[in-house]
Amino acid sequence: MAVKLGFIGFGIMGERLLRAGLAHDQIAISGIFDPSPSAAVRLAAIDPKLAVHASAAAVIAASDVLHIASPPQSHLAYLEQCAAAGKAALCEKPLATDTEAAAKTVAAVKAKSIRAAVNFPFASSLAVDALRTWIADGTVGTPERVDISLAFKTWPRPWQMDAVSWLDATAEGGFVREVGSHFLFLTRRLIGPLQLERGASTYPEPGRSERQVTAVLKASTIPVSMTGGVGTTDLDDHNIWMLTGTNGRIRLRDWSIAEREIGGEWQPPGDAMPNEKARPLVLARQLSKIVAMTAGTRTDLASLDEALDVQRIVEAILSRTA
Repeated sequence: MAVKLGFIGFGIMGERLLRAGLAHDQIAISGIFDPSPSAAVRLAAIDPKLAVHASAAAVIAASDVLHIASPPQSHLAYLEQCAAAGKAALCEKPLATDTEAAAKTVAAVKAKSIRAAVNFPFASSLAVDALRTWIADGTVGTPERVDISLAFKTWPRPWQMDAVSWLDATAEGGFVREVGSHFLFLTRRLIGPLQLERGASTYPEPGRSERQVTAVLKASTIPVSMTGGVGTTDLDDHNIWMLTGTNGRIRLRDWSIAEREIGGEWQPPGDAMPNEKARPLVLARQLSKIVAMTAGTRTDLASLDEALDVQRIVEAILSRTA
């Protein structure tokens, strides 16, 4: 029997997961709730038979599992509603922006044994599988340091402009929450728990999100650096996660290209593919894990605890100004 997947919030992330759900043989789309009239128009263009619910409560009642993809400040309330109804949930990152409130909600959801996770797709990334293999087989040797570089032509990115009102505001938006959190999760998952040693964010325009960031962390005992900036590349989005070890270096480039350094040159595996081609495969893997989670099976989706740890680091970085 197909798992009924509903959506609270239907922006670009919700649309991507819904389209992947339509192609997944274990998923049935139960509909969306989004107060924006444009959401219903976009859903009708995808499939006019899909339901637009009048409230979050209605789509929760119609679903087995919910994708919470509304703006971040509403995540905790919707997660609590799903927990109260006994429904599984996949929450978009960031889990929240208020770390104390998030910690209370995470504890309450765990106490009820609700099946919940946070949507960090690196948990299902083919490229991350390659990184993990290279770490395990000795290609890197003993890890010595991690370097994360984030660069954007503009913020928000062009495909996010419909949500500019919150994505470019200090309260909920910014590239550290939206993008940096993915790479901090990746570091935590592959290397170890994170601790922030120092960091600074630059806010040149009052009320708008950060434009530059630097941070120095440790993952277990391994040094980690993260730098990011807007207007620092001609590309919409350019990122590198690099691990240096005693035997060599490996990296993840532009979300989906795993590479190892051989003879001074970066070499990807033969099956590497750009993010546009990799994304549907990654989302399909995420959905299969959502199905398993909803059925009560343990998965390697990002846990609430992992997401809360990442959130604490992100909010600490953003609170420290240059």
